[in-house]
Amino acid sequence: MGVNLTHSMQDYLKTIYMLTADHTRVPTTRIAQTLNVQPASVTSMIKKLADCHLVDHQSYHGVALTESGRSAALEMIRHHRLLETYLSTALGYDWADVHEEADRLEHYISEEFEDRIASLLGNPLYDPHGDPIPGRDGVLPPTPRLCLLDVPAPATVVIRRVDSSQRDALVFLSTRGITIGATCTVVQKASSYVVIDLAPTSKTIRLPNAIGQRIFVDRV
Repeated sequence: MGVNLTHSMQDYLKTIYMLTADHTRVPTTRIAQTLNVQPASVTSMIKKLADCHLVDHQSYHGVALTESGRSAALEMIRHHRLLETYLSTALGYDWADVHEEADRLEHYISEEFEDRIASLLGNPLYDPHGDPIPGRDGVLPPTPRLCLLDVPAPATVVIRRVDSSQRDALVFLSTRGITIGATCTVVQKASSYVVIDLAPTSKTIRLPNAIGQRIFVDRV
């Protein structure tokens, strides 16, 4: 791209990508809320990114990434998710602790280091939370989208992805043996919770909807 991106610019691009995954544009107010910064700071940064042709900003219509901005965002996401996988697989980090560590490291690794991590790990398609890792070409593997709360009871499912944005939720799940790839049976659904039997022990676990809505599965 020929643009020397600061760490802050990279963070903004990654955040905008995540917020626009299911939408064309995102309001600047939502960017400010997500990054916990003042709206004036967002306005200033969006102008810088627009001047670099990384975003398109239309007043009252929000912000969208350009192709260059999307490529830069996906590169940072690749760094982040490969680092999370390395921290978990090679260094034994708990999946609840890899996000913040990867956030600190993702800005500093070279493309060669990124490729070496990917090769060492066997070119994984998904990170420890089941989020897809973009390829070097920016192509994303399929993202599991069936929410556990949308599965009728009884039904058997395999856990494929867990929303990693709330550390407490990850700790709650890991302490109960719920991990990516685990098989469970939805045995009961109520207005505020779902009950599952976790294989192979048939351990019965009640998940509040606030937790269940963060779990994405495949039907068996």
